[in-house]
Amino acid sequence: MTEAINQEAIAQPLMYAMGNFAKYNLWANKTMAEWLRPKEESLLLQEVVSSFNSIRSTVLHIYNTQSYWTSVIKGSEFTPSEFTGSTTELLDMLTERSAELADYIQAITEQQITETRKIVNPWFECNFPVFEYLLQVVNHTTYHRGQVVTIGRQVGITDAPMTDYNYYNIYGRQ
Repeated sequence: MTEAINQEAIAQPLMYAMGNFAKYNLWANKTMAEWLRPKEESLLLQEVVSSFNSIRSTVLHIYNTQSYWTSVIKGSEFTPSEFTGSTTELLDMLTERSAELADYIQAITEQQITETRKIVNPWFECNFPVFEYLLQVVNHTTYHRGQVVTIGRQVGITDAPMTDYNYYNIYGRQ
């Protein structure tokens, strides 16, 4: 498998890197979801001092932000929604959104991933290639998964799984 990966990375390094990064995001979010699913709901809702006040609110932020950036990457309309379902449903939605993003990145061409998309919203304006937005969403999600782990420790959940990119490259890829 390593030889096939190396050949793909040499032939189309940008497409390989972006595809692998999107698959990493899916794997890491699935890993986090599998870790959180069996936990007591009360622990996932317990409030702490953080940028988002609970594990659930942090996961909801990850989902909403990933949904926004996926719409930017796909060039589709984003409609924010208020989610009121269970944390298990939210974790399922996050992994589904991550799979949608990974599938989309696997299916597009190098021309599509290097074309620019202009964003104008109340917080900023930019015009970057699609791959920059993919890096943004995966990096942002990684940042907040770290917060989930930290909040987890504050509420007594100390068995967080490893979700580093290098760990994925060595052990998580299939």
